[in-house]
Amino acid sequence: MTLRTTTATFESGRTYNLLRDTALVICASLVIALCARISVPLPFTPVPLTLANFAVLAVGLTVGSRRGFAAAALYLAQGAASIPVFSPAGPGGIAQLFGPTGGFLLAYPVVAFVAGWLVEREARTFTLRVFAAIAAELILFASGAAWLMAITHVSVKQAVFFGVYPFFFGEVTKVLLAAGVAGRLRRISDR
Repeated sequence: MTLRTTTATFESGRTYNLLRDTALVICASLVIALCARISVPLPFTPVPLTLANFAVLAVGLTVGSRRGFAAAALYLAQGAASIPVFSPAGPGGIAQLFGPTGGFLLAYPVVAFVAGWLVEREARTFTLRVFAAIAAELILFASGAAWLMAITHVSVKQAVFFGVYPFFFGEVTKVLLAAGVAGRLRRISDR
């Protein structure tokens, strides 16, 4: 093989990877947007029950840290640009990033990154994917509760009551489901 042939092959491979990664990030951001639209407002808290965080976990566990971060950041950019991707329970647009759910939303890129990063290290089993998702969820709920405390001036106890307790059992289901879905999708993509 000549140097010119090797360089051309390398360039075409790099272009293919860039296109594939871009498509994965865009599709993953749309999955998050679609899941965010599935939302149930709860009368006792300003935070709705939504499938968006399930999607963020599944995306991070499936596509990895960098692409997961990029997909969640793209999702936030779409929402900030007033594309209707956020939960319909909020005001939409950039106002949603500064409302009661802002702490959760702004944590999404970090959550996807952490879940993906932990999976990239060793999480090849369902159990390890579950632990990676739990670690990412802890970041999500710490950020969400801290944000609620800051903007509503409530105590830690009240912030946890509004932003963590009502979602505990649903989150267990989402973590297990995200770990299972990610394992299945990774096996399909490895073929």
